[in-house]
Amino acid sequence: MKRSLLGLLALGFAAATPARADFVVVKFDSGYCHVWWDSTATPWGAGWSKIAVAPDWSSAVAALQAAIQAKSCNGW
Repeated sequence: MKRSLLGLLALGFAAATPARADFVVVKFDSGYCHVWWDSTATPWGAGWSKIAVAPDWSSAVAALQAAIQAKSCNGW
């Protein structure tokens, strides 16, 4: 009984934590890169890849700028 109560409490706490929306830098086959607002909501279809994941917008923009300077991306 005690284990099931603890398991139920743990499940309740896990469900109550807020969702985390990471940012991701997406590179398309054309070389164009873009900051995507949620790492789980990526573009549909083929022809793209994730090149960086960041916890906030400013870190994602910094990763995008670094990729542009390294000539991995064409830019915005």
